[in-house]
Amino acid sequence: MKWSAETRRTLVGFTFLLPNIIGFLAFTLVPLVASFAMAFTDWDIQRHNLFRDDPLRFVGLDNFARLFAHPDFYRYMGNTLFLMMGLPLSIAGSLGAALLLTQAGQGTASRRSAGLVAGFVFVASITVLIIGGVSQGGIWCIFGLLSATVLVGGVMSGGMLYRTLFYLPHFTAGVATYVLWKKLYNPQSGPINRGLTPLLDGLSGAVTQSNQLFAVWIPLALGAAMVGVLVWQARRVRRRILEGDTGVLGWALNLLTVGVPVWLTWNWNATAPQMAVTVGLSLAGLFLVMTWARPVTSSGRPTAWDQGLGAEMVSALFLIPLLALLGGLAAVSRDLPAMVVTGLEAPNWLGDYDWAKPAIMIMALWAAIGSNNMILYMAGLSNIPTELYEAADMDGASRWQRFCHITWPQLAPITFFISVMSVIHGLQGGFEMARTMTAGGPAGSTTTMSYFIYLEGFETGRLGYASAVAWVLFVLVFTLSFFNVKFGNRYVND
Repeated sequence: MKWSAETRRTLVGFTFLLPNIIGFLAFTLVPLVASFAMAFTDWDIQRHNLFRDDPLRFVGLDNFARLFAHPDFYRYMGNTLFLMMGLPLSIAGSLGAALLLTQAGQGTASRRSAGLVAGFVFVASITVLIIGGVSQGGIWCIFGLLSATVLVGGVMSGGMLYRTLFYLPHFTAGVATYVLWKKLYNPQSGPINRGLTPLLDGLSGAVTQSNQLFAVWIPLALGAAMVGVLVWQARRVRRRILEGDTGVLGWALNLLTVGVPVWLTWNWNATAPQMAVTVGLSLAGLFLVMTWARPVTSSGRPTAWDQGLGAEMVSALFLIPLLALLGGLAAVSRDLPAMVVTGLEAPNWLGDYDWAKPAIMIMALWAAIGSNNMILYMAGLSNIPTELYEAADMDGASRWQRFCHITWPQLAPITFFISVMSVIHGLQGGFEMARTMTAGGPAGSTTTMSYFIYLEGFETGRLGYASAVAWVLFVLVFTLSFFNVKFGNRYVND
């Protein structure tokens, strides 16, 4: 039988695709189907193996029912979500690094900014080392040469040296980076604790001399800052509701935005800022209730129930961690005098239940600033038309106005993509860090959902139960991704 030329071309193309198709079937599709089937069985390696062949039973939804009734599931999910609270800081850090590196070496204004940053780092480093007891001569020699080399080299290379230095750690394997940070966090010999010890000694003296400042006034100031953020958010939502830019879901999401940090503040027993938070929450609720009482917007048009949800999601993504950070700092400041009495010591970063998650978040923030997100933002910044900035300069716009009205809106598609991918990675990730640095401890404080699947599937051997956990995680990731795409695209288009 003689085949036509079109058939031959199709067969040739299929032949080239065949290795990829076979690989997809063997390593992706078949394992997915097998995992889905295993989720409804009692498959256990200890009972179903070459040496012991117990009958495999179909258990229906028993694995899922046991999972949702297991308290550790909610604890490990909480660990995963808690670690994801660092995502807004990671995104903001990547954007800030991209802005600095894009402007490096471009004109005198950029050089002046680089000089100010380098000078600040230089002075801060000198101050820290003086407190630590290092001689001033060594400080001037080491940090003077280092600062001059980095600054001059970065400016002369037009920012290329800066970009290379920022992205260089990304080429290192993740496990090697985690091992390095584990050594940095060592409570006895780690450089982090060695540097913190003299600083904590100096802080102890300051707290002893100004007990009232740390116990009362700083928490009150942080509480006032929380009130300011809440009032600003309430006024923003009020304006958006009156203009028809926010619907019922956006209004409800803002209640969650102010509710979660308030609950965390109460949970941390931050007594001092509780009054300020209560006032702020009352003001926010007052604004929201008064504005939502109007059946239609000021333009006379009914507002869609999901109108403006994408913008409110982005706002919540940044405001919840910010408010939680202010509440946490207030709680720490309030407890400082009592901590000084018992003695301030550098924390056992990875061995203490309360410090393990913050330690991992700090490391993740460091890794994210110079990651692919920074490269994506730099590409987006290079594609913004210069005519927009020239028109803004003619109108006398400040740098902040240029960023809010030109840079940030133009980067909305990239920010949306980074946010979606970061959420997916945050839900699925955490295994390498937990396995390498803490083995899920102490007391399960750093066990994420991915590490939970590993423990159930490979440590205890309950493959059926582990498959059920994996599919629950898949449904969660799929739901959040669908939600983000559906409402995030509308925010990007707006």
